[in-house]
Amino acid sequence: MAFRTDLEDTIVALATPQGVGAIALIRLSGPKAIGLTNQVFHGKDLTQVKSHTVHFGTIRDGERILDEVLVSVFREPRSFTKENITEISCHGSPYLAQQIIKLLIRQGARPARAGEFTQRAFLHGQFDLAQAEAIADIISADSEAAHRAAMQQMRGGFSAEIKRLREKLVHFASMVELELDFGEEDVEFADRDDLRQLVEELQKVIQALIDSFDVGNVIKNGVPTVIAGKPNAGKSTLLNALLQEEKAIVSDIAGTTRDFIEDELILGGVSFRFIDTAGLRETTDTVEAMGVERTQAKMKEASLILYLFDLKAEPLTEILQEVNRLENQGIPFIPIGNKIDQASEEVREALEKRGDFALISAKAGEHLEVLKELVLAKTQLDSFRTGDTLVTNVRHYDSLLRTRDSLGKVLEGLAVSVTGDFLAMDIRQALHYLGEITGEITTDDLLANIFSKFCIGK
Repeated sequence: MAFRTDLEDTIVALATPQGVGAIALIRLSGPKAIGLTNQVFHGKDLTQVKSHTVHFGTIRDGERILDEVLVSVFREPRSFTKENITEISCHGSPYLAQQIIKLLIRQGARPARAGEFTQRAFLHGQFDLAQAEAIADIISADSEAAHRAAMQQMRGGFSAEIKRLREKLVHFASMVELELDFGEEDVEFADRDDLRQLVEELQKVIQALIDSFDVGNVIKNGVPTVIAGKPNAGKSTLLNALLQEEKAIVSDIAGTTRDFIEDELILGGVSFRFIDTAGLRETTDTVEAMGVERTQAKMKEASLILYLFDLKAEPLTEILQEVNRLENQGIPFIPIGNKIDQASEEVREALEKRGDFALISAKAGEHLEVLKELVLAKTQLDSFRTGDTLVTNVRHYDSLLRTRDSLGKVLEGLAVSVTGDFLAMDIRQALHYLGEITGEITTDDLLANIFSKFCIGK
C-alpha cells in the first residue's frame, strides 16, 4: 500500500461509531476545514471566531435545514493534527451524518483514510510513532491494565527510554565517524573501553525491555488461561462459576466438552481469556480425540493452566504424579482440587499440607475468591503494578531484537579490535532499528501499514 500525505487536502470523516446514538461527531482537518464548515453552517461566522470555542447553529444544504448542531473550532497549530480542525456534533442518525458528510465533500473536502487524522498529527510533530500507535491501543483497551500500559506509552514513557538510549549511542557514533575522516593520521576520538561499557549498559536496558514483552503482550491481549483436567473434573462448572453465567454445558456424562469454549473476565484490572477444554483421557471416539488434541495444543500455548482434579474420584497418588508431570513441562500452572466438599479427609489434609493447591468446590462456589487471588499472583504482573516501561507492540519488540543483535556485533568487533569503519556500520545499524520505533527512521510502507490499522475518523 502506498503511503500518501496530501497535506493540502481537507479531510472529513465520522469520528463516532457507526449506528444510531444520541449524537454523531463529524471531524474535518486541513487548511480549509473552517472555511468549508462555514459554507454550510448558519450561525456565527466561523472564520472570525477564536480557537477552542463552540458555536450553536444549523447545517443547511441550500435552503434546506439538515440539523441543529454544535460546531467546535480549533485553529492551527493548537489542535490534535496541528491543522485547522472543526468538529460538528449533530443528532445521531446515521442517515443525517452521511448527508452532512456528503454535503461537505461537495464543498471540497475529501473522505479521510483510516488513521489519517493521527497520521497528520505524527507528520506535523505532535508526537512520535510509538505514541501514535498507543492511541490505537487506548481505543481498543478493554481492561485497566491495557489502558494503563497504553497511556504510559502515549504520554511518552517508552519513547523517552528509547530516545535516551539512542542519544548516548549517537554521541559515540559521531566520534567513530570522525575518526574515519582522519584515517591516515591513526587518531582515536572514541575511547574503546568507554564504548564497550556503554554498549553493555545499553544491552542490559534493551534486554529488560525485550523481557517485558511477555508481560506487556498479555496485558494488551489478555492472559490466555486454559482450564484443563480429566473428564468430569468440573472444568465447565468452574468456567461458569468464574463468569457467573451458563457459558458451558455441564453434564455428568464424561466427554461432554468436545471443543474449547472461550470467554474473558477482568481480574484485578487485567483481562484473562479463560478457555474451557475437552477432558484429557484416552478415547476411541474420533471427535472426542480431536478435542483432546486441541486441549494439548492449547495447553502449550497458554500463559497459565488451571488444572482441575476431581477429589471425589481421583486417587491421591495419581493426582501427585500428574502434578509432577506438569511441573516438568515448565508452563505456569495452578493445581486445583475440585469437589473439596466430597473429598476424603486423607486427601484434603494431604493437599492442604502441600500449600500449592487451590481447594475449591466449583459447583458450590466455595473458595473461588482465593483461586482468583492465586491466578493474579501466578501471572507475575509486577512490572505493570510498579509502573516500569513495558513493551506491548510486536513491531517494537522486533526492532529491539534487531538492535540487540547489532549491538552484539559491536561488542564482537571491539573484542577483536576491528577498524572504525566496521564499528561505525554496526552502530549505525543499531541506531536505525531504534529510530524505527519512534519514527525517526521510517519508510512509506511502514507508515502505511501502521495507520491503515486505525479506525477511520481517528
